Amino acid sequence: MLNNMLDFIPEIAIAEGTEKLTDRITETFSFLFEPIKEHFGSLMEWTSETLSVIPPVIIIIIVALLAFFLTGKKFGLAAFSVVGLWLIYNQGLWEQLMSTFTLVLLSSILSVIVGVPVGILMSKSKIAEAIITPILDFMQTMPAFVYLIPAVAFFGIGMVPGVFASLIFATPPTVRFTNLGIRQVSRELVEASDAFGSTGSQKLFKVELPMAKQTIMAGINQTVMLALSMVVIASMIGAPGLGREVLSALQRAQVGSGFVAGIGIVILAIIIDRFTQTANSKKN
Repeated sequence: MLNNMLDFIPEIAIAEGTEKLTDRITETFSFLFEPIKEHFGSLMEWTSETLSVIPPVIIIIIVALLAFFLTGKKFGLAAFSVVGLWLIYNQGLWEQLMSTFTLVLLSSILSVIVGVPVGILMSKSKIAEAIITPILDFMQTMPAFVYLIPAVAFFGIGMVPGVFASLIFATPPTVRFTNLGIRQVSRELVEASDAFGSTGSQKLFKVELPMAKQTIMAGINQTVMLALSMVVIASMIGAPGLGREVLSALQRAQVGSGFVAGIGIVILAIIIDRFTQTANSKKN
């Protein structure tokens, strides 16, 4: 009886509608997707190849020096960076590391470029916040694998759809933390800037953003970590790097190779995480 009641309503053609919508978007905006795929893909390949051409010892020294000075001339992070990067090179994964770093770097930069302005908009408008918040909830609760579907539909396979999927997955923390940071700025400071005749842009760039910098940087740190977490998933649609090594090892049941590639991702994640956290605390 209950089953008959449920069957009374015909099946809603969500899957067919989604496919038609995706095809329509792909056809309508092909003039935009194709240049992005071609030129942005070339930029990513050039960046990865350029980093690969630089002798690994030079990169290791630069990273170690940055770690040394960022941490107030302490050797802990610098030593870890040297040993970790050398281990990745020793295991023959240096080129894959450069590809992964390129993917994370460009994904993070794009996420920040998109996320900070959107977060500022949310902090200035309750209407914008009411509209954007459910979108952010959807972006964060949707399984990351799902983002590969529109990425492949719009850009094919390769590093570009990997960046697109990472952008969707990694942007929400920057948006949320930017909104939160600006809203937490002391009302007295905002009123004081108004009293001194500050314009909207002056108040934003000289009062609100500097005061919210620590919170925004915390959101950027989370964005970078989420972008890095997408490297294995992005390898499923052809993105090169350490993620592809993990996926290949998984498909071939090669535990050792997968463990080594996974260790490489962990080392990169720790270095990037410590760099962003240390840079934030250094400025504050």
